[in-house]
Amino acid sequence: MQNNANEERPLKRGNILTRSMARLASMGLGEPLLRFGTNLFSALTIGAAVLLMSTFSAAQRNDEAATPAPLMETPLAAQANPATENQSQPEGVTRAARIHTNVPSRPRLEIEYYTVQDGDTVFGIAEKFGLQPETILWGNFNTLYDDPHSLKPGQQLTILPTDGVYWQWLGGIPFGQWAQFYGVTAADVINFPGNHLDAAQVGDYENANIPAGAWLIIPGGKKEFSSWGAPLGVTRENPASARVLGDGACEPVSGGAVGYGTYVYPTNKHYLSGFDYSEKANHRGLDFAGSEGEGVYAVDAGVVVYSGWNNYGYGNMVMIDHGNGFQSLYAHLSGIYRGCGQSVGQGETIGAVGTTGRSSGPHLHFELMAGVKVNPWDYLPPP
Repeated sequence: MQNNANEERPLKRGNILTRSMARLASMGLGEPLLRFGTNLFSALTIGAAVLLMSTFSAAQRNDEAATPAPLMETPLAAQANPATENQSQPEGVTRAARIHTNVPSRPRLEIEYYTVQDGDTVFGIAEKFGLQPETILWGNFNTLYDDPHSLKPGQQLTILPTDGVYWQWLGGIPFGQWAQFYGVTAADVINFPGNHLDAAQVGDYENANIPAGAWLIIPGGKKEFSSWGAPLGVTRENPASARVLGDGACEPVSGGAVGYGTYVYPTNKHYLSGFDYSEKANHRGLDFAGSEGEGVYAVDAGVVVYSGWNNYGYGNMVMIDHGNGFQSLYAHLSGIYRGCGQSVGQGETIGAVGTTGRSSGPHLHFELMAGVKVNPWDYLPPP
């Protein structure tokens, strides 16, 4: 009985399915239903195939990733292609193409020319061209006369290619002796490329066959600065040594005030507006700041040994002998208040700040001397 019951159940289900299909067919839906079933079966088959292929491809990629690829060097042209610059770059260290070549700077061998501008100084021009300040003076003696105060806007300066001297060979002495005067050898001058000398035509270097009148660069050469402005040793007993300087020279003076050996500032302002003391630039004094007409004061007691115009760039000038081996000098004055032979006390007004002579603006050019020109900063009190 139990087995018969179990066998009847599929018959009942089969009968139900059969009766359902017959009923749908009687309603005219048999053919559409058949087409729907066919399409559904096809779609399921395609989906299964796609899923199987995706699974296989993923497994293959994993196997490839686990195997290291051989390294390949990126061509230089591909690295430098600007069309790829905006594309995403792979991670890691990349090396860009170097399309610019750095050419090392070469030493200058030829003379250049420079037009002086407002505000230029010998120091500033020298720094601009990588030279020492004395080279600017020694390369332009006929323009500056070894005096940095001679610098004026509009002047055309000769700029040497190297530190040294620029001088005209006039002949009359052996060439080797001429070169030795500037501390170099004849070979130093003749072999310098900027002089464009043919060694074969020159012949014997010591008696070089060089046309008189030729201007030559003397590389590494040095020369004594020409003295200008004021001689040394102008004392009350012998002020006549200053007569060559101009109308301000005085007659000998007997007696008079003697200094204390200590010094005060010659101007109200204790800072510079121009050149500092520099032996290299042949500036043996200080250019103190000041406005036109401001007072100028004797730095120590003494006697006036020069009072008046100076013909060598100082303009209106006063010099005081302090009677103890020291003299002080005050230049470019707009006014002079003390005359020859007068005794003055320390701090007494002797003139006014100005811009007479070779001056680039109102200031006081101040010098201190004791047989030689000394650095005033070594004697003045702290500012």
